[in-house]
Amino acid sequence: MTAIQMKLPGGAHRERKSQPLFLEVLIRSLIILCTALAIVLSSIAVCDGYWLLAGGRRMFGLWNFCTWEAAVEPAAPPNCTTYRSESGVQGVALSLCRSVVSLAVVGGIFGLELLVMSQASEGQDSRRRWSLGSALLLVAAALSAAGVALFAALLWQHASPLGFTLTFWCQFTAAFLLFLNGTAARHVHHMAQAGGAPGGLGDGGGQVWKCQG
Repeated sequence: MTAIQMKLPGGAHRERKSQPLFLEVLIRSLIILCTALAIVLSSIAVCDGYWLLAGGRRMFGLWNFCTWEAAVEPAAPPNCTTYRSESGVQGVALSLCRSVVSLAVVGGIFGLELLVMSQASEGQDSRRRWSLGSALLLVAAALSAAGVALFAALLWQHASPLGFTLTFWCQFTAAFLLFLNGTAARHVHHMAQAGGAPGGLGDGGGQVWKCQG
């Protein structure tokens, strides 16, 4: 008698499981879309830069400090200057805040680019790009949150809940969205790895049958 070993493919059922599921594609698309929205909000907030309206007709921003002449002409344009002595804010600390929020935008853009590129590739390259992109989103979220916290700490004496402008809350929302999307992207990556492990959904191996005759 002879023993014959045959390795049969997983069949149509396994091939169907190895294909991207509709829910996974939808989740990845939503993560990319929400990340793009967060980057747009953060870019608007950084470019505008005016984040706090204080008493005495003063405006504090990332790039300028502005005042209005209340008694002369109400419709006159504000007098804007850089920080330093007139605003009472340390220039080094403010420069650090500017650098942090600007790097957050750059990191978010590169993270979004890697997420999009991962969808245009397959296999190990796709998983590697998605993992790196999600890590960059978390770094961008940390930098954005640090910039918001640093700005509020520098101007806590002049700050009030109603004094923060819409662009400040855009930056706050962008930091929150970047964190949520980065965390969701990491979770999707871990689920894909678990599905591609031996015995998981992505296992393309077959079954071994023994025939004796």
